[in-house]
This record gives sequence, structure tokens and C-alpha cells, in this order.
Amino acid sequence: MSSDPRPPDTDTVLGKVVAVLSAFHADDHDLRLAELVRRTGLAKGTLHRVLSDLVATRLVERTEHGYRLGGRLFELGMRASVERRLLEVATPFMEDLYERTHETVHLGVLEGREVVYVSKIGGHRQASSPSRIGGRMPLHCTAIGKALLAHSDPALVDEVLAGRLDRRTPRTVTGPGLLRRQLERVLEAGVAYEHEESAVGIVCVAAPVLDADDRPIAAVSLTGPVTRFHPETHATSVRAAAAGVAATLARREALRHDAP
Repeated sequence: MSSDPRPPDTDTVLGKVVAVLSAFHADDHDLRLAELVRRTGLAKGTLHRVLSDLVATRLVERTEHGYRLGGRLFELGMRASVERRLLEVATPFMEDLYERTHETVHLGVLEGREVVYVSKIGGHRQASSPSRIGGRMPLHCTAIGKALLAHSDPALVDEVLAGRLDRRTPRTVTGPGLLRRQLERVLEAGVAYEHEESAVGIVCVAAPVLDADDRPIAAVSLTGPVTRFHPETHATSVRAAAAGVAATLARREALRHDAP
């Protein structure tokens, strides 16, 4: 995708539903009605009717503190064929990477100008990173984002470089020229790095999962604290994990097309 999704048209019933569901952020637990009014822009009476229908269909749950996303959304999400297939294939490679390093492993996909984290494996030693499953981060300040961006369509690269590169830490790369040179090195090395660019104290190495045309399907990353983790020493392992995911996806796709 080369652009952010359009905001929902709240003049339609579907648009109202999408606006309500999209109002919940990855780090939200329960939201009160007043906060949902503020985030959606819907009139209170309209919002209350939409919420009643969503609660009846288990897409949203009513709690003593307000509303939260319902279990049926998770069930529907797991039926999404592309993400489900990706998770099924990637999880064993991610688990192997975690067992060998005991550092935090991420799987992310490209959406617009952001990374969406679809899986995360970490134990008791996991780094205190800002990522969470279903959460988003800018492409320019994460290793996983740079791995995806470097292999994306040149139009998206130009769009990101021409836009605002927000500073998240003192080490965030905000100069388009420097970021372009980093992306060129990603293409040469097959891995991308982050050194305290999305959060202070965090370093990371990532590699892209590419399709047969070298387009990014996803990316795998390994993250740890700057005090003990040296991402360069894990580049080969991360690159191998991403390549394994890509090869397995390609084999499954070939078998699917060959099936009668």
C-alpha cells in the first residue's frame, strides 16, 4: 500500500461502524462513551445505537468502565487468509530465533507509511519496546520499517522521504538524505538496523520477507536493550529466519496453484 487508508464516510451505516471500531487504539482497554464521541465525531444518540448493534453481534463488549473490542473481532481476524497464512508459516521461525537468542522477536507488515506488528515473542528478559501486537510505528525509525521500506515501490520511498520524519528520540533519523542512504545499505546488506531511534535504550536488526518479485510481504526483527544486545552479531540469524519464511510461503503458494 502506498497511502494511508481513507477515513470512513460516517454518512453511511458501514462508515459509522468502521469509525467506532477504528476508534479503539492498540493500547486501549475500555473506552467511555464520551471518549468514543470525541474520537468518532458521531452524535451521542447515533453512537449509542451503533454500539448497541455492535454489542449484540459481539463485535464490541460493554463493561463497567465503558466499551472494548469484542471476541468476535478476534475470531474474524484469524480467518483473514493472508495474515493467518503468514502467521502459521512465520511462527516456527520466530520461535527458533527466540530460543537461540532469548530476545524479543517481531513480525511486522507494511500498511501505508507505518509498520503494523502482527506477532511478538518475548520472555522475561524482553526489552521494554514501544511495540505491541496490532500496534503501529513509523517506517523511518524502526529496523523492521526500514527493512520494509527499502524494498518497497520507489514511489512510496519518495513519499516517505518527502514527508515529515518525526523525531521520537535524540537518535531518530529525520534527514531524508541520511535515511535514503540507510535504505540503500539495507538493499546491499539484506538487513536494517535501529539504534535507539524509536525508543531510548532499544537496538534492533530486521530482515524482509520477500516474494518472488522481491516485494516485501513482511519483515522479521530481533530487539534487545542497548546495554547487552549487539544487533550486528545476529544479522545472519535474522536474515536466515526471514528467508525461511519467504521460502516456505513460496512453496505453499506453488502447491496451492498446482492442486487440482
